Amino acid sequence: MNKRLLTFLMLVTTTMVMAQNPLPLRKSVETTKRAIRTDVPLPNPIMNALEAKTRDFSGKPGPNYWQLETDYTIKASLNPQTQTIWGSETITIQNNSNQPMDQIVLRLDHNIFRADVPRGSSVPAETTEGMVITRMVVNGDEVDLGARFSFRRRGDAPKLQVYGLQQTVASIVLAEPIPAKSTGTLEIDWNTKLPGGENGRGHRMTQRWDSNVFQPTQWFPRLAKFDDMRGWETNVYLGPAEFFNNFGRFDVSIDVPAGWIVSGTGVLQNPEEVLSAQTRERLTKVLDSDAEITIVGENERGAGKATAEGENLVWRFVADKVNDFAWAASPDFMWTATRATIPEKGPIPIHMVYLPERARLFARAGEITRHALEFYSDLWAPYPFPQMTMQDGPSAGMEYPMVVNSNQGAADHEVAHQWWPMMVGTNETRFGWMDEGFNTYMNILSAADSRGEPVNLNGRGASYGRRSGSDDEATMMWLSNYAGDGYGFQTYSKAPLMLSMLGGIVGDEAVINAMKKYTKTWAFKHPSPWDYVFFMNNELGQNLEWFWYYWLWTTESVDGSIQKVNTGSTTNVTVHQAGQMPSPVVLKVEFETSGPAIKSMNNAKMIDANTAIVTWPANVWFNGDRTFNAELKFGGRKIKKITLDPDGRFPDNNPADNVWENK
Repeated sequence: MNKRLLTFLMLVTTTMVMAQNPLPLRKSVETTKRAIRTDVPLPNPIMNALEAKTRDFSGKPGPNYWQLETDYTIKASLNPQTQTIWGSETITIQNNSNQPMDQIVLRLDHNIFRADVPRGSSVPAETTEGMVITRMVVNGDEVDLGARFSFRRRGDAPKLQVYGLQQTVASIVLAEPIPAKSTGTLEIDWNTKLPGGENGRGHRMTQRWDSNVFQPTQWFPRLAKFDDMRGWETNVYLGPAEFFNNFGRFDVSIDVPAGWIVSGTGVLQNPEEVLSAQTRERLTKVLDSDAEITIVGENERGAGKATAEGENLVWRFVADKVNDFAWAASPDFMWTATRATIPEKGPIPIHMVYLPERARLFARAGEITRHALEFYSDLWAPYPFPQMTMQDGPSAGMEYPMVVNSNQGAADHEVAHQWWPMMVGTNETRFGWMDEGFNTYMNILSAADSRGEPVNLNGRGASYGRRSGSDDEATMMWLSNYAGDGYGFQTYSKAPLMLSMLGGIVGDEAVINAMKKYTKTWAFKHPSPWDYVFFMNNELGQNLEWFWYYWLWTTESVDGSIQKVNTGSTTNVTVHQAGQMPSPVVLKVEFETSGPAIKSMNNAKMIDANTAIVTWPANVWFNGDRTFNAELKFGGRKIKKITLDPDGRFPDNNPADNVWENK
């Protein structure tokens, strides 16, 4: 039978059946029953990883876990007059996978400054030619950059060629794959003009002020992430969403005019070649105390004062086990320094380079950075790197390994990124909440500590109920790269609300302790959301997949209320949930100060002589009911007030209907 005719007949038959047996009309906005999902989706990438045993339901790396490593040797020269960096690099690719690598995917993020590439909401201040590749060699074989890409026909041998060099993601097709468990090399010569201007929108869209302050980021060709879940990560760079990089070693030499101060990721290898004797001598005092000392003062800048003399100087930095490299350079920088004392490690230097006229923005930068490094080292894991640098410039809120492009305003937040994604290598292009969201959560903890106050996460979880349900909101598992106008809430703001509710279920201390172990387990590795979910479940000792499903994969809320209360020797409280997300039932019961003794209940805890907290687990809702009869068997003492979710941990649209008073 003709396929179109068969399809038509099936549609007609289905329509007739539906006409004879129509679905019942919706009589109310709220359904009387709901289907509670108690597991998380497992798409093919995580299923394949679980089957290959590179990941595990424990949430820990599986016995066959592997990751690509990339080592960079870069020689770069900055021409301030043309605002251009000329570079030559060699990338050593350690293919630790169990499969041959038949292509190499490159990230050319500076092509976002071209006029002909897709962009998100971050609009460059200046249009440039982007990343201009002039030479490319793979394992000793030169790539013909001028050749037109040709698709391989069946039976043809693969040919070394490249495509996408004008886009933010390019691919090199290899004639000879890099075998599994072996090493390959990629050599690239390139140049890129740094975009300038005072009005660049987006914190990575302006990288220089005039020709005297340069703040290069995403400034060199780098390998895309290659992992066990998806192979190559080929999401284009749109501007707002951030990065996902391989760990490796960087050996970077930067040629600038004498008198210029250069800071960056890693440790300076040749101070005797680029710094004056006075500057070197002052650096030896940085670790002696918490005092902030001047390394290069406002009147000490220039060749022969701050730096060695000469026409040009080459600054060489080396960094191990990092996933990126950023730097800054200016002849006008002042340079101050202090220290932080890291548990299990001891003191490390904190460097700050900034323009003298902006010194007020760095007045407390050292103090804030010290607190952040020490607090987060104790919270999660000791800061793993040998130094920290704060760099002044047009970007006042961006992070890289050992480098923060910020002043004191965003210092705590940007320093926190040294734990994720610089230590725990999360995929920011897809799941920004594992980076920015966790960061916002730890900033809340740090702020309380800096004020000498206990942490209070009450009310945060409940607040989501007043936003939940917007059809403009992307779920947390929607790719951050495409979250649009809701990127800020999805990526930064929602995770602390989620962790507030989790703390309301298991306790904030239990959440923090579990995340501490998660941090150490996945240090310098690449966890996925499923690894995090499984790890937290196992560490907290209960299956919380229902919780993770509603927070990560939906935009639902709880929206609980007390519908009625019948008092007596047993008090019956009818609790209602209008939303799709379930939660534990937590009631705060306040008694009159006199009367019969208050009897104990197995699921109740007295918090003072006349107040009890009574809790039922979330599974009381798993049968799909929207109402639950909470029985209070405290005896004859009169109850004067009952409050549902008294700490405001569960997403709720109207907290006013959570309170019953016996009048």
